[in-house]
Amino acid sequence: MHPMTEKDKMLSGQLYKYLDEDLVKEHTRAVSLSYKYNSTDPSDKKQQRAILNELLGSIGTNCEIENPFYCFYGYNISIGNDVYFNFGVTILDCGRVTIGDDSMFGPFTQIYTVEHPINGAERLKKIEYTKDVVIGKNVWVGGGAIIMSGVSIGDNAVIGAGSVVTKDIPPNTVAIGSPCKIVKKLD
Repeated sequence: MHPMTEKDKMLSGQLYKYLDEDLVKEHTRAVSLSYKYNSTDPSDKKQQRAILNELLGSIGTNCEIENPFYCFYGYNISIGNDVYFNFGVTILDCGRVTIGDDSMFGPFTQIYTVEHPINGAERLKKIEYTKDVVIGKNVWVGGGAIIMSGVSIGDNAVIGAGSVVTKDIPPNTVAIGSPCKIVKKLD
């Protein structure tokens, strides 16, 4: 049996060394592809799609990602069909991010899957861990919202602009604030 790589540890939610040589190379690749994407003429949909196919783990049909778009590795992001990202969406995909069909993200939405140890001595070891994020179908996330690691957002949920989502949000609800709280149930 082979020992776990730092990437294996990262993807399993264990503490891992984020300055691992292979992870740094993979991050550099994603930053380079993001730069290429963000430098591509937005009217050149064919070129943009080719870059996204190379960058992301998977992306469905009829998706639109306004540039600039930023991610950490890219390959941990799975996007369904008919998804829209407005300008400046940032995804720190050290863990997996799954986004369902027909979801929309306002400008400068941020999705984080990574956490650092609270203990200062542990942080000096340059280690961190991940928790996956799952976003259901037909979710609307308002501009400037931050979705923290380990969160699941259910189908048809609405997240208010500027919210900080620290806990799971059930389907068919409207949630707003920092921390984000349910304010309404939808029919």
